[in-house]
Amino acid sequence: MTPPTAVELGRTAVAERRWGEAYEVLSDAESSGGLAPPDLELLATATSLRGDAAAAVDILTQAHSTYLADDDQVGATRTAGWIALELLDLGDVYRSGAWVARGIRLADALTEPSSVAGLVRVVPALSELMTGNTDEAVRRFEEIAAIADRFHDRELAAIASLGRGQCLIAAGTAAEGLVCFDEAMAAVTAGEVSPIPSGIIYCAMIGTCRIAFDLRRAIEWTSALDRWCRRQPGLVAFTGHCHAHRAALFLLHGAWTEAYSAAQLAESRFRAGDHGAAWGAPYQLAEVERMRGEFRAAEKHYQQAGETPWEPQPGLALLHLAEGRASLAQAEIRRSAAGADTGTRRHLLPAVVEIELAAGDVVAAREAADELVTLNRSAPTPMLAALAAFAAGQVLLAGGDPSAAFSELRAADVAWRALDAPFESARCRMLMGRALLALGEDESAVAEFEAARGVFAELGAAPALAELTELAGDSRPGPLTPREVEVLRLVSTGLTNRGIAGQLSLSEKTVARHLSNIFGKLGLSSRAAATAYAYEHGLV
Repeated sequence: MTPPTAVELGRTAVAERRWGEAYEVLSDAESSGGLAPPDLELLATATSLRGDAAAAVDILTQAHSTYLADDDQVGATRTAGWIALELLDLGDVYRSGAWVARGIRLADALTEPSSVAGLVRVVPALSELMTGNTDEAVRRFEEIAAIADRFHDRELAAIASLGRGQCLIAAGTAAEGLVCFDEAMAAVTAGEVSPIPSGIIYCAMIGTCRIAFDLRRAIEWTSALDRWCRRQPGLVAFTGHCHAHRAALFLLHGAWTEAYSAAQLAESRFRAGDHGAAWGAPYQLAEVERMRGEFRAAEKHYQQAGETPWEPQPGLALLHLAEGRASLAQAEIRRSAAGADTGTRRHLLPAVVEIELAAGDVVAAREAADELVTLNRSAPTPMLAALAAFAAGQVLLAGGDPSAAFSELRAADVAWRALDAPFESARCRMLMGRALLALGEDESAVAEFEAARGVFAELGAAPALAELTELAGDSRPGPLTPREVEVLRLVSTGLTNRGIAGQLSLSEKTVARHLSNIFGKLGLSSRAAATAYAYEHGLV
């Protein structure tokens, strides 16, 4: 039997999704004697999935030139389409547009019709979606779907279903859009879609489902994406995106230490070449830091997320609210909500309610809460129902109707518990306690406050604990323990929780708990306030 050649070994590695090996073998083969254009495409795939999209573009360009020289119209058109997509992912919009123009010109000149005519039209359709022209984007994706159907190209059909689903959700038609997502995912799980578009479909759908508050699909597909990534040795692309999605789910489910670790992994994969994690990695780090009260670090990470084409909202506005800058938070969230498509606006509405109430505009808060309730009626999900009930309870409480507010907040608490979201449940119980105080049921109110306090302390949710202390009218005065004094002193030096843990040989979770107790006892809401207290009281 003739031993396999290097090219054959490379092809086998690609088929088995061993990307590191595929890259090494095919790169050596290209250096030794050159590769045929189809094998150059395989090398480009391996290169891209290893996290070097710019090098993959160069390899695809080489394949494209050879296809042109060989008068292979389909190959030349196909590579033009993928180059345009890779460049768009890299943020090189100008060069991507130039390759789109070339690809469409080649597609229009095909002597034999082919589904590649649909592939080269994907980037223009995405551009319409990204600029908010959802009607035109839908039309273009439907045109691509028709091409896919004509040539029985299931991969192109899945890409079209993804795009159409994103458009429909952005336009506010969530139920229909999610059906499109299911169609695309069915093609992926059936093995009808190659690795790069499979990763694109996974990541785009999970992100959009989180915006649409479809927690079930987000959890299911994040787990599937995690398994998909783990099965491919040497994979870098999409792995950071996966870790960022996992961080968001960990955060919701009260595993904040795990959330931060996952966000750090996302950041490391971004540095390794997963450009898809450029927004999610710093944003999720900032979310954990904001909720822990590490405001300076959160600001830095929100700013990093803001260096991408996407705004770091609603997190940044909520950070400014937590810092006591309600007017700034209000201006930011209003600007973001006003310029957002329907789907993204839905994602911002819970923060709109909270910030408008803090800024004193009950009317604006009520409008946003009513919008959430209406959205839940038209396209209900368990998470959206929880958010709508909580928002309604917040507004009713601010409007002086504690009895009705309590009913809504209790419904929200039940919904959040069913979703295993302890922090959100504790926030409900905190406001339920406030409603009970207004109704004269002091003993029941204290029970709700203490239940919320226990969750906040366990999570290390220092700002929420400080808010509860102020709300409950109980500053819980008393001396700090010796260990708490040590923690406070180290906080005043600017150390993070991790740094303090290292200094005191404690776990980060234990440090977070000590910090929460300090904030609760002293009625503080931020590390900056803790630092000021330490200096004012001679603890440093």
